[in-house]
Amino acid sequence: MKQEQKQAATFENVWALLEKHALEMEKSSVKFEQSRADFDRKMAESNAGFERELKESRADFDRKMAESNARFERELKESRADFDRRMAESNAGFERELKESRADFDHRMKKLEKLTGSWANNYGSFAEEYFFNSFEHGKQNFFGETFDVIEPNKRHHWQDLKDEYDIVLYNHTSIALIEVKFKAHIDDIPKVIKKPETFRLFFPHYKDFKIYLGLASMSFYRALEDECINQGIAVIKQVGDKVIMYDKHLKAF
Repeated sequence: MKQEQKQAATFENVWALLEKHALEMEKSSVKFEQSRADFDRKMAESNAGFERELKESRADFDRKMAESNARFERELKESRADFDRRMAESNAGFERELKESRADFDHRMKKLEKLTGSWANNYGSFAEEYFFNSFEHGKQNFFGETFDVIEPNKRHHWQDLKDEYDIVLYNHTSIALIEVKFKAHIDDIPKVIKKPETFRLFFPHYKDFKIYLGLASMSFYRALEDECINQGIAVIKQVGDKVIMYDKHLKAF
């Protein structure tokens, strides 16, 4: 009997311990749930705070970027306007200097052309007088004929056509037209060959006269002389202090 009572007392003690342990486990579970709920709440609050701070930071970043971009655009616009203004001023200055330089260049060129034209005229006048005097001083007998009259610098024009003849010699049947150059060139020959045509047009009463041509120059070169010979034009040139004429090849036009 005692043994049974003892076993019963032991069982009650074990059951009491189990109940106590179960109660403690239940309390621990409640505390755990409370702790987990508190952790979840704090995490939610922390996440909400982070999201809020992130949103505020993003808004502040966007605002600062917008301000920076606006300031950059404004400075770029001001710099572009200043650059355009400086370029416009530079271009205007360059155009002004170019215009002034062009005007000065044109002025200098006109002076040079006037000066060279004056020199050319002086040289041409000198050559014409020189060769005219050589004919005038008893040397009118050439081209196989004697010329009675010598006339310098004969000019004429009709409508749009004009021409001039530096030295003209006449007799009753023939005319000699002398083109005078200070320094003749082979390109002058076509103009010389055209002289008879214009002379007969301007002075039709000489249309049946024979016309001889001569090219007088202070200097000649070989190709020029050869072309005169080929075209039947007399070569009249200065050699030393004398005037020499080659007319064996001469032909009447």
